[in-house]
Amino acid sequence: MMPARLRVFPAISRNRDPQKYVGELMRVAEFTDRNGFEGILLFEGNDVFVEPWAMAQHIIAATTRSSPLIAVNPVYMHPFTAAKFVSSFAQLYGRKIYLNMITGTAISDLQGLGDDKSHADRYVRLGEFVAIVRQLLSSSRPVSFNGRLYTAANLQLRPRLPAELMPEFLIAGQSEAAQRIASETGCIKMQMLPPDLDQGLKAPGMNFGIFARESRDEARAAAQKRFRDSADDRELLALTMENTDSVWKRHLYDGQSGELQDNGYWLLPYLTFQADCPYLVGSYAEIGAKLKEFAAKGLTTIMLDMVADETEMQHVCKALKASGLF
Repeated sequence: MMPARLRVFPAISRNRDPQKYVGELMRVAEFTDRNGFEGILLFEGNDVFVEPWAMAQHIIAATTRSSPLIAVNPVYMHPFTAAKFVSSFAQLYGRKIYLNMITGTAISDLQGLGDDKSHADRYVRLGEFVAIVRQLLSSSRPVSFNGRLYTAANLQLRPRLPAELMPEFLIAGQSEAAQRIASETGCIKMQMLPPDLDQGLKAPGMNFGIFARESRDEARAAAQKRFRDSADDRELLALTMENTDSVWKRHLYDGQSGELQDNGYWLLPYLTFQADCPYLVGSYAEIGAKLKEFAAKGLTTIMLDMVADETEMQHVCKALKASGLF
């Protein structure tokens, strides 16, 4: 069944300048608040300039309806702390929060934090984390939990969260462990845009960017001007690949071309370390039609890489609206 509308969470293209980071996030957050997006995606990691929970509060206070999608990695906080933040935002602003559950960060950062768990065990921890947060937010009674990696005894969070403000959880990992935990916990499964586009759609959520113009040729020319190939940038990505055990990053990196494909699939922004996902390039009508095809196959949720420029964001809106589902 096709959804009545697609939920879209923009994320700014990779930003290496701390002086521009907050300004770009706020520019996108305010734009999305005015234009019907669900809320902005906020990253987590040792290299993120502003802690996402702090950034989320800054955004909520400055917008009227935006529901941030906050990346949560158990290596950085206890599930009680995450639940407390969700509860606090609900009480302060009456605003729903979405949680993007992740396990990945650089191997060197995990070592620095003293986290020596295997890739599989990090996903076990993620599943237990989700279970505890849900119980804490929904239960009127103390919560006890006895898992492999977390235990809790008579732990209670007050007040109980109203059902309409309960967070939704997303999991973006592509490994077998990630897929299993997403199924067991009922989290929204996310995947990267596949090279064969809709034929490779295997989850209700997808991560990609959009570069659109009135015509196909104009879109392709503008995209290639905006995202230029660079040996230095490719080398920078290669260095980061030596410091990760991420299955989805390896899948994108290995054996794939940076050529702009006839169907609009384009991996160059990822291969040159300018984005964290592939892009879909085409006319408003082409992209709108493709989004409608995705929705007919079960797509409900999009993490959308965006250039933090007002003109580019308007082009993206036109492509989304051409689907009739935004």
